[in-house]
Amino acid sequence: MPRYYEDKPEGCVSAGVKEDLGVCLLQSDCVLKEGKSPPQCLKAAKCKALKSSFFECKRSMLDARSRFRGRKRY
Repeated sequence: MPRYYEDKPEGCVSAGVKEDLGVCLLQSDCVLKEGKSPPQCLKAAKCKALKSSFFECKRSMLDARSRFRGRKRY
């Protein structure tokens, strides 16, 4: 379940999504039952929506159009 953080620093746009992704991976069956590491379980389908949100957030930080439109907040 995503959490929303009001007290995060302004410069760190995707910190909330990154933290939610980490919590999702640590609570997944892949880590808890199978004993794999979170990077190995990142390819599993359980946290795929958070993974794509984190990727989009990081990509928007590198996008040249963001100079004019501003960065997206997720």
